[in-house]
Order: sequence, then C-alpha cells, then structure tokens
Amino acid sequence: MTRSELVAEIAAENPHLLLKDVELIVHTIFTEIGGALARGDRVELRGFGAFTVKKRNARAGRNPRTGDTVAVDEKVVPFFKAGKELRERVNTGRPPKKES
Repeated sequence: MTRSELVAEIAAENPHLLLKDVELIVHTIFTEIGGALARGDRVELRGFGAFTVKKRNARAGRNPRTGDTVAVDEKVVPFFKAGKELRERVNTGRPPKKES
C-alpha cells in the first residue's frame, strides 16, 4: 500500500474528514515517526509494532561487480518489529476489528 492509497482508504472510511486533512494527518504521523527515529527514540504503536534504530558497525564489504573489498562505514538503520496483534492478523488472514 502506498501513502496515497492509505490516504484514500482513510478518507473513504471517514467521509466527515476532508481529503487534505487526511493527507495532513498521515504526513504528520510519518514526519513525527521519522523525527523520533532521527533522535534515536523508540516509537511504539500498540497492536501494530515498534520502530527503533539499530547501529551497524563498520565492516569490510565486497563490490559484487568487481569482487574488490570495500570499506563500509558504520551506520544507523531503522528497524521495525511487528507487534503480537499484527503478527496474528497476518498469519490468520483475518481483517482488523472495526471499532465503533
């Protein structure tokens, strides 16, 4: 699902919201998650999962085209761990519960 598909689906399920308001909400959520990860914070969405950052140490890599050894610098990468409810939903194929 792309961001625009997510916006369209949320807008369809919430006809009382304007499309531009839904776009702003989705943009704000993604911006805040990205900002928190950039600061090194953990973001947990209950029932969905947790976003964290993990440090990858410097290492010797290999150029697949030439086979030459290349130094790969240390870096920090985003990491997502799915929550229990999301894993169960994916494994059983059941749709999410509608909350009223």
